[in-house]
Amino acid sequence: MSIFLETVGINKLTPKQILTDPVLFLAFGFGSGLARKAPGTFGTVAAIPLYCMFAQTELLLYSILTLLVTGVGVWLCGVAADKLGEHDFGGIVWDEIAGYLITLWLVPFSWAAVFWGFVLFRIFDIAKPWPIRWIDRHVHGGLGIMLDDVLAGVFAGILLWLMAGQGWLS
Repeated sequence: MSIFLETVGINKLTPKQILTDPVLFLAFGFGSGLARKAPGTFGTVAAIPLYCMFAQTELLLYSILTLLVTGVGVWLCGVAADKLGEHDFGGIVWDEIAGYLITLWLVPFSWAAVFWGFVLFRIFDIAKPWPIRWIDRHVHGGLGIMLDDVLAGVFAGILLWLMAGQGWLS
């Protein structure tokens, strides 16, 4: 028994098709979204090295890169959903990558921030409090796939920023 999916989406694409198609490879978080269980969590884990690279830059460049990841994600996730024949398939995890980068946007780098950002983002992404749940159900296409995770990232980021302000991440 494999920990990876054997076929993906209504169009039953194979992992090889996912990994060799540049759009699907990115949408599936460099392959992390192929995990049979908890692909969103694996997608968020895949965001950690990307965050570590971005965190070494100035805030302006981090901001530009995060906005680029998010903006491209709207197109990327929409195209991936079309190729799979299924809206917001769980293995599409580019939205988790963007959401995690947003979570850590205004917080100084620390391993505590990496950890708590991960935990808070996953809580908001899974629980989907209002208005995240409403957006998840009513906004479709690439924007719909991305927007709920962007908001989860904003909510988690606010809490993380407050934690940093209290000195809890030092």
